[in-house]
Amino acid sequence: MLATTRNTRIAGYAAVGAAVFALALSGCGGSGGGSKSSGTAKSSAPTTSSATLTAAKVDKVGTVVTDSKGFVLYRFDQDSAKPTKVTCYGSCATLWPAATATDAKSITVKGIDKKLVSTVKRSDGTTQITLAGWPLYRYSKDDQPKEAYGQGVLGTWFAATPTGAKAMSTNGGSSGSGSGY
Repeated sequence: MLATTRNTRIAGYAAVGAAVFALALSGCGGSGGGSKSSGTAKSSAPTTSSATLTAAKVDKVGTVVTDSKGFVLYRFDQDSAKPTKVTCYGSCATLWPAATATDAKSITVKGIDKKLVSTVKRSDGTTQITLAGWPLYRYSKDDQPKEAYGQGVLGTWFAATPTGAKAMSTNGGSSGSGSGY
């Protein structure tokens, strides 16, 4: 009887701990996953000062926008393009760092219409790059250039095409484990 009570109590503590952990990770739309199932979110420095946006072919995603280092840039469905609105801050921005630049004039493009590229001032004071009005982000779980583990995460994060549209693929980014915000 004593062992059963202790096991029940331990299971209860574990459930409470899991709930607290889930709440801590729920910053930008909940938890879910990318196709990368292990590892912790590493800090990935967003682009600062001058930036280059390039249209690049990425396996399983198609032609999408990459940053100066070749990393895929994403758009978030909870943001908006007209008017431009940024909603990813705090823990969300740790996992999905904003693609930033000093100003729109400092951004060069390759294979993208320059008229679609602009910036928006974030509430944290940084200047985020936009494409067709959509704020752009990196995914911290993309370890190498041209990886697109963020594609389709939670059905709200998508690689941006050169026109600012969502890349539509079956990369499997919304299934798997880990936090996707």
